[in-house]
Amino acid sequence: MIPFNKPCVTGNENEYIQEAIHNLKLSGNGPFGKKCSSWLESHLGTEKVLLTPSCTHALEMAALLVDIQEGDEVIMPSFTFVSTANAFALRGANIKFVDVDPATMNMDASLVEEAVSGRTKAIVVVHYAGVGCEMDAIMSLAEQYDLYVIEDAAQGLLSTFKGKALGTIGHLGTFSFHETKNYTCGEGGALVINDPRFIGRAEIIQEKGTNRSQFIQGRVDKYTWRDIGSSYLLSDLNAAYLLAQLEAADRINKNRLETWHIYWEGLKPLAGQSKIELPFIPEDREHNAHMFYIKTKDEEERKRLIQYLKENDVMAVPHYVPLHSSHAGEKFGEMSGPDTYTSKDSERLLRLPLYYQMAKEDVSHVVHHIRAFYQA
Repeated sequence: MIPFNKPCVTGNENEYIQEAIHNLKLSGNGPFGKKCSSWLESHLGTEKVLLTPSCTHALEMAALLVDIQEGDEVIMPSFTFVSTANAFALRGANIKFVDVDPATMNMDASLVEEAVSGRTKAIVVVHYAGVGCEMDAIMSLAEQYDLYVIEDAAQGLLSTFKGKALGTIGHLGTFSFHETKNYTCGEGGALVINDPRFIGRAEIIQEKGTNRSQFIQGRVDKYTWRDIGSSYLLSDLNAAYLLAQLEAADRINKNRLETWHIYWEGLKPLAGQSKIELPFIPEDREHNAHMFYIKTKDEEERKRLIQYLKENDVMAVPHYVPLHSSHAGEKFGEMSGPDTYTSKDSERLLRLPLYYQMAKEDVSHVVHHIRAFYQA
C-alpha cells in the first residue's frame, strides 16, 4: 500500500535528540528551541518566533494576544481544520464563516467585507495547501475597519505571496510541525509575531502567565504571575528533531515540488478532457508542495475513485468537512452569505499521497491508476 503520508526523516534527528538528552535540558526554550526560533526568524524575515506544542496552541495564543472577548466576531473560512475556529470559540467569539474561492480553496477575499460588523475583531486567513490567500485585499480591509489579521499558515512554511513569506504578512502567523506537515517534530507549532507590541505579552502568555522569560534573561530577580497564560512551550526534544528538518528544508522542499510536478504533468491530460480539476497556483504566489489534490465530478465519483485506488494499493483521502455544517460549527458560528462552493467542492476534493522521498515509481503508479479509472 502506498500510504497517504510518511513523516519526514532527514538523517540527523537521532543525533540531535541524543545531544538534547546529553544537555540535560529537555523542557522548552532550550538550546535546540532557540536554534529553531532563530532559523525561522532569519528565513521568514520576522522579528520574533515562539515555538509551541502545536499550531493549535499558537492559534490559542493569537486569540489571547488580540484580546478576543465574549461576543466578538471573528471571520474565517469554513473549509479549514477545527483548531482554526476552536482557538477563538474558546474565548467566547462568534465565528463568521465565509465561502471559498473554488480556484484555490482559500477564503474568497471579495466576500469578507460583507461579513464585517461592528462586533468584528479579527480576520483569520487559512493558506490552503500552502498556497497563499489574497493577502493584499485582506490587509487593506483590515486597515479600513481596524481589524487584526491572523494567518493560519499551518501548511505554508516556505510558501510566499508576492515574494513575502506566508505567516509574516498579518499581525500574527502560525505554523504546524505535525507529522503530516512538510517539516515536522511529531507534534509542534510556532507563533510568528509580526507586530512588535505583542512580543512582551506573548512571552508571558507562553510561560503560564509569568514573566519567567525575563527572569531567565536576568532582567528581574524573581518571576511572578503577571497575566493569563498556559504551558505553550515546545520541549527541546521535539525542537531537536525539528532542527534537523529545518536544516534540510530546501532539500525537502525541492523533493516535494518534484513529486508535485510529476503528478501535474501526469494528470494534466485528464484535466484537459474535463474529467478532473487540478490545483491552481496564481502567478504571484510560490507554493511548497504541501499537498496535491484533484477534484472529481461529485462526491459519488470520489467515493468510487477512493475505493478503486485502495484496491490498487493507493491510499487517497478526502479533506475537511466544512465547519459550518458541523454540530459545533452551528453552535459557535454561522455562515456569512451563501455556501456556493465550500460544501460542493469539499465533497469533490481528493488528496493524493505526497511525502518526502516518495519513489517516482510510486507517483507513476498513482497516476496510472487514476488514468485507468477514468478510461474504464
